[in-house]
Amino acid sequence: MNGVTGRMGYRQHLVRSILSLQQQGGLDLGDGTTLWPEPVLVGRREHALRAMAEQHGIEHWSTDLDAVLADPSVEIYFDAQVTSAREDAVRQAIAAGKHIYCEKPTATSLDGALELARLAVAAGVKHGVVQDKLFLPGLQKLKRLVDGGFFGRILSVRGEFGYWVFEGDWQSAQRPSWNYRAQDGGGIVADMFPHWEYVMHETFGRVRTVQALATTHVPQRWDERGKPYDATADDAAYGIFELDGGAVAQINSSWTVRVNRDELVEFQVDGTYGSAVAGLRNCRVQHRSATPKPVWNPDLPATEAFRDQWQEVPDNTEFDNGFKAQWELFLRHVALDEPWRWDLTAGARGVQLAELGLRSSAEGRRLDVPELSL
Repeated sequence: MNGVTGRMGYRQHLVRSILSLQQQGGLDLGDGTTLWPEPVLVGRREHALRAMAEQHGIEHWSTDLDAVLADPSVEIYFDAQVTSAREDAVRQAIAAGKHIYCEKPTATSLDGALELARLAVAAGVKHGVVQDKLFLPGLQKLKRLVDGGFFGRILSVRGEFGYWVFEGDWQSAQRPSWNYRAQDGGGIVADMFPHWEYVMHETFGRVRTVQALATTHVPQRWDERGKPYDATADDAAYGIFELDGGAVAQINSSWTVRVNRDELVEFQVDGTYGSAVAGLRNCRVQHRSATPKPVWNPDLPATEAFRDQWQEVPDNTEFDNGFKAQWELFLRHVALDEPWRWDLTAGARGVQLAELGLRSSAEGRRLDVPELSL
């Protein structure tokens, strides 16, 4: 596990996924056997790795990636490093014959992402990319509605994501400074468009075109040492996507917006038979038979509470941590060769959409999104 000293790698992948699997007694494979995932922590900061290993009782850790990849007992390489370091490390792990599971984006360019997919296929190793939003309770409820035909013909998808990330001068920033430096692989398009690609692809249909405007609203920030630096990467992006089937998606992504929503991300889906609003955990619906008839009258105050006119979608199941749920599926894929579709090619689609989004913004025009092939 490379990069677990970072926030996501540590909290979601190590603590809430692998260590959580250990705490529940391993992964029951359903055939009388139990898979026990044993992490090997890898990173550059020896003191941080040692402290983490001691805190959680982890036996194996190293600052020598070459030595770990040469160990035949290590079967899976997981990468949660900064994006700029990921491609070379994944390439090295593939050459060592390890199965690959990594965070997105898988590379800093589409060419690099496709090359990783080709190398993994040629090497015959199993490979996967984290697509955690698909496993969130709110989006799983939304997918249940889509699959059940609730919406009829889907007309539009409107997404709002973001929050205010402090500049770092008078309050510390909630995100690392490299996120705001293009030269280090930062930018909200590179970070979030891969998420939106798989959410749209898996839930509503393939993205056919993209038109985006990416911008840097806050040009100066302060790093972890309190020193000012120029923010060279985009911190907000406004995208319009045409999907298979004719639906149009509009998604705003911003680290410079103050939240006036129920959750940090929300998607409103409107169809001929009904609408839904889904967040990270909750999902509310309004069917055509229960749709009110608002009348526009700017001369009077609103006479109805619009949010109260929606119905909550029940859980109907127990939802586990989304990162852990996908880890379990990948481990079963490796151990039992069970079906798996979130591979490095799927990861390349996310890099493609980010690359085209930035190009669309630079050129000021709508661009087609070609289907990828290896």
